[in-house]
Amino acid sequence: MNIALNTDFSTDTGNPEPHLKLMAGAGFTHVHWCHQWCTDFIYTPSEIRQIHQWLKQYGLTLLDIHGSAGNEKCWFSTVEFQRQAGVELVANRMRMLRECEGTGTVMMHIPAIGVQTPAEEIDGIRLRLAALKKSLDELMPLSRELHVPLALENMPGDTFAIMDELFDVYPADFIGLCFDSGHGHMQDDHGLDNLDRHKDRLLALHIHDNDGKGDLHQPPFYGTLDWDRFADILKRSPYPREISFELSKYNTPFKEDLNAFIHDAYQRCLNFTQMVRG
Repeated sequence: MNIALNTDFSTDTGNPEPHLKLMAGAGFTHVHWCHQWCTDFIYTPSEIRQIHQWLKQYGLTLLDIHGSAGNEKCWFSTVEFQRQAGVELVANRMRMLRECEGTGTVMMHIPAIGVQTPAEEIDGIRLRLAALKKSLDELMPLSRELHVPLALENMPGDTFAIMDELFDVYPADFIGLCFDSGHGHMQDDHGLDNLDRHKDRLLALHIHDNDGKGDLHQPPFYGTLDWDRFADILKRSPYPREISFELSKYNTPFKEDLNAFIHDAYQRCLNFTQMVRG
């Protein structure tokens, strides 16, 4: 069964090849590229060629790329040169997806209004939203040229107010939802309600579990997410692609044994995938 896993289940930076080898050996078929999501790293042509070669070597297909969150090169920065640099960083990941024969999306963080966001921070978030819209306008032609849509990720406790606004403005063939189940299961636990509302815009998945409090990135069935309801929503959605997970070894019993972690994670991911596909 085709299942995708994130590359950074052990570390976010450094050489990804050992991770790819472990993923393929455990049975994963598709890759959620997540290395360097937390940096402003620009992938060069030589690096992209090598990654493409590794994917072919291990029989893996690139599904989605997690774009950089933008430490300084941030596509929703209110500082114009930083926003422009952020646009260049997103474009780098879009071109990387196409050059590595990726089949899905570039997944991006956006400003969010959470259930616990103080009222005095709302104006600042709205300014960042205005900057984001400018960046989206600039990136739409490249998206159409490369046939690479953008999937916008819900954040912890997200009310989806920003998501709602963006989905009203931009077409579904350009932007859609990257649903992060762990983020949706924090603070107010209305993530699955919001997924159900927007299941027609679902383009990508970050599936993981937690205790409803911390962003633990556990494999399925460790925590308290309602997996039966989640599977039912995915069954009723038009989401067309591989079920994709975003896991970490650190909140499991296997944090010192990557081989044991990856095989346990694969079985848990397979069990949930069968719930959706069965």
